[in-house]
Amino acid sequence: ILKMAIPVIDMTNIDGADREATMAKIAKGCETPGFFQLINHGIDHGLLDRVKKVCAEHYKINREQNFKDSLPVRALNNAIAAEAEGNTVDKIDNMDWEDIFQVHEMRDTNSWPSEPRDFKETIEEFRSQIFALTEKLLEIISLNLGLEKGYVKEAFAGGDKPFFGTKVSHYPPCPRPDLIKGIRPHTDAGGLILLYQDDEVPGLQVLDNGRWIDVQPLRYSIVVNTGDQLEAVSNGKYKSACHRILPTKNGNRLSAASYYNPSINATVCAAPQLISAQGDGLSAYP
Repeated sequence: ILKMAIPVIDMTNIDGADREATMAKIAKGCETPGFFQLINHGIDHGLLDRVKKVCAEHYKINREQNFKDSLPVRALNNAIAAEAEGNTVDKIDNMDWEDIFQVHEMRDTNSWPSEPRDFKETIEEFRSQIFALTEKLLEIISLNLGLEKGYVKEAFAGGDKPFFGTKVSHYPPCPRPDLIKGIRPHTDAGGLILLYQDDEVPGLQVLDNGRWIDVQPLRYSIVVNTGDQLEAVSNGKYKSACHRILPTKNGNRLSAASYYNPSINATVCAAPQLISAQGDGLSAYP
């Protein structure tokens, strides 16, 4: 049996007999390490297969040449050439080995590619199902914090609606993974992030108690992590975990990350109930 370093939570009976136990596992995952994986989450596996297919086609048609001409590739090639001439080269620490395609909320300004033809339809269906799952999780998270189930959703909406973005990334094969990062270590600035990641090519790691642990590829799972804004609302009870992507020599790693963030009109602060619950009446985030 493959041992998972981060919690893997089965959502099969989240509305049934296992609700309390499943909610407790989600609470624990939010507290430490701030990452967990969901299985049997209700998102159609056929849809996930289609997402993987259209993203691979989209990269090949529209993105691959751009990446080959990009600054990170040029910088790495220059470093490799300098090293071959006998020079000592430093690691490249100011850019990432990543190709990014942002799918924005503002559909009227979206420049959807014409090829592959089913890209827009597939990604929109995927975003719709991920959005629904995210809101379900936010209700559970609110209840786990002892708040009304709609608390976090309303806090992030700020009288408007949350910002819901999707970033499709590829991490192409890297000739020298020792010289550049896929993504440098960071926490996510937003609220709650749901990630559909490659089930074959590894690379995602989370910092847990001072050590980097792999978020192993698991077919059809959805990886969930808490961002800075959720850490603030929870008054520090839930952690926004530091994570990174390591590039690999083999395989073009896919990552489709959807982030449910506060709207531009929202003022995010610790829930008053959680400040008083600490006993000192102080917010961890003044």
